[in-house]
Amino acid sequence: MGVSDSDQKWMRHALKLAAKAASLGEVPVGAVLVKQGELVSEGWNQPIKGNDPTAHAEIIAIRQAAEKMANYRLPDTTLYVTIEPCSMCAGAIVHARISRVVFGAPEPRSGAAGSVINLLQNKQFNHQVELTSGMLAEECAQVLKDFFRQRRANKIHPNDQA
Repeated sequence: MGVSDSDQKWMRHALKLAAKAASLGEVPVGAVLVKQGELVSEGWNQPIKGNDPTAHAEIIAIRQAAEKMANYRLPDTTLYVTIEPCSMCAGAIVHARISRVVFGAPEPRSGAAGSVINLLQNKQFNHQVELTSGMLAEECAQVLKDFFRQRRANKIHPNDQA
């Protein structure tokens, strides 16, 4: 499956969610889960607010979708996320049987969709995920750069709550 106008539309939606996370003092990551062109669920980073290290945008979107669909498996869905998923999120994506992931900016320190490791397409797993990387990558990366530049200027440590 190639990149489409629909992909850009959903990534722009994820960028709006990332901005929401930033406004709350969270690392600006947004995620949108779509099935057959329809929004199923969405999420934005919330680990600081919830004191929950698992409250990544992807995990929140996956949890909402599973509850809404009354199924822990989410086949025939696409997850749009503004940054490359980490290993925790990649594991959840594989376990949920999400069909496709579209992400924006690479994460060279902890990316688990090709930057450090590729858990989404590991042939040893019983499910591999179709992957599209670099969707609106510059915009997605800029949101993160601006957020951390502001935090440094305000001398806010990443572990400080907003």
